[in-house]
Amino acid sequence: MTAADFRRIALSLEGVEEYPHAGLPAFRVGGRKFASLASQAEGYGNLMLTLKQQAAFVEEAPEIFLPIPGGWGKMGHTHIRLAAPSEDVLTGALRTAWKLRMDKNAKTSRKNPLAAERSGVTDKKRGKRRL
Repeated sequence: MTAADFRRIALSLEGVEEYPHAGLPAFRVGGRKFASLASQAEGYGNLMLTLKQQAAFVEEAPEIFLPIPGGWGKMGHTHIRLAAPSEDVLTGALRTAWKLRMDKNAKTSRKNPLAAERSGVTDKKRGKRRL
């Protein structure tokens, strides 16, 4: 797989947008990042997972997945070696990170009505897009 495959698969997921993060490609849903190509020069894509998900991916396929070094990795941020996975594995990994972000977005929206406003959700009373 390549960075172009990572991008294609990420953008095929519902509601995903690509945007630059520190000048490098990143992918978000509901205004929040779930994956990036910030490490593509080193041959990696990056996934935002839970520590439990990260541990399962690394245990099952250490030749494909590894925690990002330092503090980011201790928060579940995970490298995926772009050249190593099959399309099914890459798709599953991206879908896992995307689903986690979707679930977190749903919880945040219910707890904090301002989160919907910050993400640009439509104001139902006025039928206008909030900024």
